[in-house]
Amino acid sequence: MRTIFFGKRRIPLAWLLLTRQPFRLLVALAGICFAGILMFMQLGFREGLFDASVTVHRLFDADLVMMSPRSMSSISMSGFPQRRLVQAMAHKDVQGITPVNWNFLLWRNPQTLSTRSILVLGFEPDDFLFKDQKLTSKAQVLKSFKRVLFDERSRSEFGPIANWFSQGRVVEAELAGKRVRVEGLVSLGPSFGADGNLLTSRETFLELLPSTPPGSIEIGLIRLGLDANPEKVAASLRKSLPKDVRILTRQGFIDFEKNYWKSSTSIGFIFSLGAAMGFVVGSVIVYQILYSDVSDHLPEYATLMAMGYKLKTLFGVVAREGIFLAIMGFVPAYAAGEGLYALVRSSTNLPVAMDLGRTLFVFTLILVMCMGSALLAMRRLIDADPAEIF
Repeated sequence: MRTIFFGKRRIPLAWLLLTRQPFRLLVALAGICFAGILMFMQLGFREGLFDASVTVHRLFDADLVMMSPRSMSSISMSGFPQRRLVQAMAHKDVQGITPVNWNFLLWRNPQTLSTRSILVLGFEPDDFLFKDQKLTSKAQVLKSFKRVLFDERSRSEFGPIANWFSQGRVVEAELAGKRVRVEGLVSLGPSFGADGNLLTSRETFLELLPSTPPGSIEIGLIRLGLDANPEKVAASLRKSLPKDVRILTRQGFIDFEKNYWKSSTSIGFIFSLGAAMGFVVGSVIVYQILYSDVSDHLPEYATLMAMGYKLKTLFGVVAREGIFLAIMGFVPAYAAGEGLYALVRSSTNLPVAMDLGRTLFVFTLILVMCMGSALLAMRRLIDADPAEIF
């Protein structure tokens, strides 16, 4: 883009035109900032909800995950024969396995007596379940019958369990119509599909849910040797095992859950539509501001054209106005987004955080919004004919 000069002195014409009317500039920046905040929040909520759906998935100590091909998501898990997981041990690269029962059971709040579904994971206390090695020592208390570990980050609707336990009280509650005792706390965090989590032994799990066949599990965790390639081992196991099980890498297991919420629910569409609405609103505001600016200074543009300045030079002035607006509007939108993300995290425990990819994406949208509006406003310059204006 060319810049208008006066002798050897550069004249910041685009900046002077923007700041000539401070109130109009503030209105434009407020509109861009609002659009940016809306896009940050909608996209942040969308990704936060998707990330929240795999809170527990990320914690598993596994390289591969075995599951039933009939399982749809964490809220609709189907069982498969545990012997398939044992058969996987025959592979030379498999170092360890952990069978896991996974289901939602009704928990009765011991304070209010209201009931709410809670995710219950049953596993052998001596097995490795999560990456956090502290859990191994905590899990030993689960060898006693009808003992559970309660997730202290579960939502408050389950009762003040963590506070009572920390105070040294004996905490008992009703789970699936049977009495259980809380013998410890873990920190996992709620997910989009589960408001709270409980860990227990497989023996207790089968007692709580007697309809589960003893030889059936919902998840099979597979740990490989250090030099093993998870993708190759997964492909090998798919060939050797019957088709009544599905083998996924750890990342594939995470993607499997996210894809369910993205494709089988309206969540992704709703929040994407919200971000698109923010883009449209911002585009309209910026277009009105730039179009009015060009219209108000049409005689000046016509004079410059009469002096010999080419139309593309004047187009460059308007384009620079769009760039200035994009930068000045993005900065407060980013700062506000960071603050609102922190508020959402503290209020809802959703893993909403700013990341580089989303930051660049929103800035690109704002830049496109401002430059697109500038391009539309430039059409007014075509009418800047000195013969018609003067």
